[in-house]
Amino acid sequence: MTPWLLLDSATVPGNGGELQLFQRGDEYSIRLVGRGELMNSRIHGSEDALAELTSARLDSNTNPHVLIGGLGMGFTLAAALQKFGDQAKIVVAELVPAVVAWHSGPLGKLADHPLKDSRVTVRECDVAKIINNERNAFDAILLDVDNGPEGLTRKQNDWLYHMDGLSAVYQALSPQGILAVWSAGPAKDFLQKLLKVGFDVEEKRVRAHGKKGARHVIWLAQRQA
Repeated sequence: MTPWLLLDSATVPGNGGELQLFQRGDEYSIRLVGRGELMNSRIHGSEDALAELTSARLDSNTNPHVLIGGLGMGFTLAAALQKFGDQAKIVVAELVPAVVAWHSGPLGKLADHPLKDSRVTVRECDVAKIINNERNAFDAILLDVDNGPEGLTRKQNDWLYHMDGLSAVYQALSPQGILAVWSAGPAKDFLQKLLKVGFDVEEKRVRAHGKKGARHVIWLAQRQA
């Protein structure tokens, strides 16, 4: 079997550990040292679904303003560009600058270079900073941060998935706006937190890869009008 080749590594701000980018043939993997693989270029069905399920709930909005927390390998962004339409404006918040740089190199081709699309603005910062500074700004907020509500890397991400952070998300959304949250697995009490904030919530289980692979979780939470 062809061995994995380490291409680059980067420190996650806020004592979040070290990310490593690997390649094996035409396959790529991003891993967190000591925690294992976070994402793989061959397995992105649930990341695509994060955008697709959100778009289905915004089908009457022809020019949505969308915030995506977490760039990763770009598959959620690529799906969003395809589904949200030609008039969409999409802001991508990525905490690790190296991940953005990797899209100018080996990762760009995986999702057909979504960062080159004129509808996209990239901000190299914590998505929580954007959420805290906006009110009624986004028609959809898609979060794929730290592998879900029960995070792996940064304690600072706990805020985002608890009551104060979810309340800030609620305020950052436009009336009837959608929060979509991706998670590698179930998260205890997270649905109840969303309900307490005031969202109408649906929990979906989606396959990681087509009809195969692990079942990931997506919460679709709509702000009330």
